[in-house]
Amino acid sequence: MSHTTFNDAHTESLSQADDMVAISTPVCEKDPVKVNLLGLSRPELEVFFESLGEKKFRAGQVMKWIHQFGVTDFAEMTNLAGKLRDKLVQVACIEAPEVVHKQFSQDGTRKWVFRVGDGAGSLVETVLIPAHDKTGERKTLCISSQVGCALDCSFCSTGKQGFQRDLTPAEIIGQLWVANQSYMEDVPVGERTRTVTNVVMMGMGEPLLNFDAVVSSMRIMLDDFAYGMSKRRVTLSTSGVVPMMDRLGEEIDVALAISLHAPNDELRNELVPINKKYPLAELIPAARRYLARDGGLESARKHVTIEYVMLDGVNDSLDHAKQLIQLLHNLPSKINLIPFNPFPHAPYGRSSNNRIKAFQKLVSDAGFVCTIRTTRGDDIDAACGQLVGQVADRTRRAERWKKSVAARQQGEILRTRG
Repeated sequence: MSHTTFNDAHTESLSQADDMVAISTPVCEKDPVKVNLLGLSRPELEVFFESLGEKKFRAGQVMKWIHQFGVTDFAEMTNLAGKLRDKLVQVACIEAPEVVHKQFSQDGTRKWVFRVGDGAGSLVETVLIPAHDKTGERKTLCISSQVGCALDCSFCSTGKQGFQRDLTPAEIIGQLWVANQSYMEDVPVGERTRTVTNVVMMGMGEPLLNFDAVVSSMRIMLDDFAYGMSKRRVTLSTSGVVPMMDRLGEEIDVALAISLHAPNDELRNELVPINKKYPLAELIPAARRYLARDGGLESARKHVTIEYVMLDGVNDSLDHAKQLIQLLHNLPSKINLIPFNPFPHAPYGRSSNNRIKAFQKLVSDAGFVCTIRTTRGDDIDAACGQLVGQVADRTRRAERWKKSVAARQQGEILRTRG
């Protein structure tokens, strides 16, 4: 996370700022002297405005302009005094990450690639998936939290690109801001609405390894002055960083998803290497502890969503389904079976539809809610990491991985000939 404090540069540009207090916040890339308001929570904005000699309620006003109406020009914030608008121009900005690529699928899926640093490798992805359910139209945005990922799950395209850094709150919430505004570009400011209905922290990176920035961003998502999302419509997905799961339960009430992908330690060690540090005997109790915390009537802690990617001949047998049933028997959970999205040099294939349906039936018959995720956006490489992987491969991890796949294939050929 990027940190800065108000300094002499701010004081020079604004004489009234002599008594400013220090706060932690990202600066503007185009003008590092200025503070980027996009990633500040309401309490942080209140501190910011008090440091300018303004009332705290200005924070709520500006949050609405930024997040609900998509306004980045202070001159358009008509309920602010002219002197305050002039002051903000001198010391602040509203700056989302740069969009370097976007694709809109025929099925309504939308995907963006953002540049969040220097060089072609500093790229992250965001995917928006529209759907209809009993509650009406739903637009779910899958947000990234890191540039690349350090966990290197064997079936994940993102992990093969290595890890560069954590995203700042402005870079995280900026993905939601851009997605929301993509539906509002031709809508007059006064008629704009908050279009994205759901957020899942399931994009590039492990959210719990960028804890402070992710939690701060989710607080903005929940804030009525910003996106006003229900706790149940904001989901954090983790591969199983057990200590941070406990900390998450102490700090915020959002829905929890676990990238499980295997029902036993031996297989999960191969697919999700962090399991070697936090095995299932620690992960499942941590999930139960998260649910046990009282979040009130509107709590998102009703169940855990279990994500399970279906890999042909690897984790998709009926025996695996039976193991999964046993593993989750005392954990309130919904299971989401995810057909694997192959990518170049991937060592796995997608399970057949019949195999996935047989797996689903066995789990459903055991009393679990078990769904099969509909594949969307295939024409725009909407699976996480795929498009960035094509645009930039900035580490040697992908090269080593491709060589290992080739060596394994060569070995299989030699054994067959022998």
